[in-house]
Amino acid sequence: MRAVIFIIMALVFAVSLGLVVGRAQAGAQAAKENSAVATLAGGCFWCVEADFEKLPGVVKVISGYSGGEEVNPTYKQVSAGLTGHLESVQVYYDPAKLSYGQILDWFWRHIDPTDGGGQFVDRGPQYRSAIFYHNEEQRKVAEESKARLAASGVFKKPIATEIRPFKSFYPAEDYHQDYYKENPLRYKYYRHGSGRDQFLDKTWGEEAVSRLPAPEDGAYPRPSQAEIKARLTPLQYQVTQEEGTEPAFRNEYWDNKRAGIYVDIVTGEPLFSSLDKYDSGTGWPSFTKPLEPGNIVTREDRKLWGVRTEVRSRHGDSHLGHVFNDGPPPTGLRYCMNSAALKFIAKEDLEKEGYGKYKALFAK
Repeated sequence: MRAVIFIIMALVFAVSLGLVVGRAQAGAQAAKENSAVATLAGGCFWCVEADFEKLPGVVKVISGYSGGEEVNPTYKQVSAGLTGHLESVQVYYDPAKLSYGQILDWFWRHIDPTDGGGQFVDRGPQYRSAIFYHNEEQRKVAEESKARLAASGVFKKPIATEIRPFKSFYPAEDYHQDYYKENPLRYKYYRHGSGRDQFLDKTWGEEAVSRLPAPEDGAYPRPSQAEIKARLTPLQYQVTQEEGTEPAFRNEYWDNKRAGIYVDIVTGEPLFSSLDKYDSGTGWPSFTKPLEPGNIVTREDRKLWGVRTEVRSRHGDSHLGHVFNDGPPPTGLRYCMNSAALKFIAKEDLEKEGYGKYKALFAK
């Protein structure tokens, strides 16, 4: 009888353990839907998780282990430095609200990137900081972000945070997830005693630590589809999201002769300048070249007659119009755009609207 009871107890324990481990994994799986992911190590994952869950646009943060070869490591193994893993977090975020560069900006302001031997009171390689990039674009953004931080002069010591390719991530035990919520008194005691907040306040100032990251230069996150639909007029939505075409000669900018720039109606990314605008006689705003070629994407369009070249915005993925080879010198191109896809910023409003760097174009 005692043997039977022991077997039953063992089975109950095994099932309970599976449910405990499964909750963190289920949370990670749910967070993957419609979100991007960043994997970061910044010392104690309780603190890094708590800091990132305060950032608007973050969907979910999972504490765990990354960087080592051990499969399904335990906290006891990792904290003892036996696995090569670092205490890490996976940050799932809405790319329509946050860019990867903004995620890294927040990351820098909540760690000590000059400490190669751990983070604050937690010492050892398992607590050092790292960025685990998931693709080549993340690697590039991470390298550029690290270089900007080093050049900023905020830190006198070299930046020690590693940038490494992502290999695997294992969620930590259930009692580590949302530790700052489940054990607020213990968490606050640990956090204060670690010296983390004192260092951050001294380095950045309390306001700077909590201030939301601004978009990095050239980054224009795309809003959610629901927000786009709520913000745009029916015609603007039809043109930008459904590849529609507005009527010729009956649109806002076809005959606009004011000096300024034209930006994407969805994201605000700069696209064209009035200096390159001309009267093509077609009834749509036409330009000989883009203001920012990097914000323009072209692709083959076979929807109607023949083959045309569609023009879209890079960050907003908005349909803008088409480009043709019948334009005037010096390019011989005609970027035939829809007014409904554009927003005009007059030269006198460039500074006020955040496009001050383009004022010099109209100085003459």
